[in-house]
Amino acid sequence: MAGKRFGAPVVGWQAPRFPDAQVIEGRWCRLERLTERHADALFRANGEDDAIWDYLPYGPFPSEAGYIRWVAEMAAATDPLFYAVISRDTGLAAGVMSYLRITPDVGVIELGHINLSPRLSRTTAASEAMILMIDWAFRAGYRRFEWKCDALNIPSRRAAQRLGLSYEGTFRQASIVKGRNRDTAWFAATDGDWPSLQAAYEAWLAPTNFDAEGRQRESLSDLTRLVRVASDPVLARL
Repeated sequence: MAGKRFGAPVVGWQAPRFPDAQVIEGRWCRLERLTERHADALFRANGEDDAIWDYLPYGPFPSEAGYIRWVAEMAAATDPLFYAVISRDTGLAAGVMSYLRITPDVGVIELGHINLSPRLSRTTAASEAMILMIDWAFRAGYRRFEWKCDALNIPSRRAAQRLGLSYEGTFRQASIVKGRNRDTAWFAATDGDWPSLQAAYEAWLAPTNFDAEGRQRESLSDLTRLVRVASDPVLARL
């Protein structure tokens, strides 16, 4: 690194397309571009615990009408670009997540605005939904996939690391959310990480990795551990 004036040339790379998938199919879940028709199921699922809104800049929503207005606004946006997570068990929307800070010119895209209802959180479907978002981005040709969260949001930090995203540092006083300071923890994967990550995801999602009750035989974190360039020091202390 010492003495280098410039980074390596990026040869043969072409800017990827803007996310255009209306539906992304998985085994445990399906992602659909968010529309107002998802609002009723989402509002009912979200109502089970207001804590799911703690680290988001909006919510909770006291009325369904207010939530429908928010969904309509988000459905019309292109950045962030929202998807509803449909559980195959119920056929109902039970969470949302989005692409954001979408920058095809340099091949960078972020996953955020993740809001999973209690019934979806910590399920195989929830993990698969995030994997589907990562998979689409790298298959489309993005060079870098980012995940940022409130540094106090330990479940989000755990999820990022479990997915094999590398810890890249914490930006102090990066924002103010709901009148409170937010330090932001950064995680990412690059297209150089992708072949190994893809193999880990495929191994974890394989039907043979789950028993008759749907319990995993090998954990996702074990499969992705060797892919990470750097691990989260906060999680190491917990």
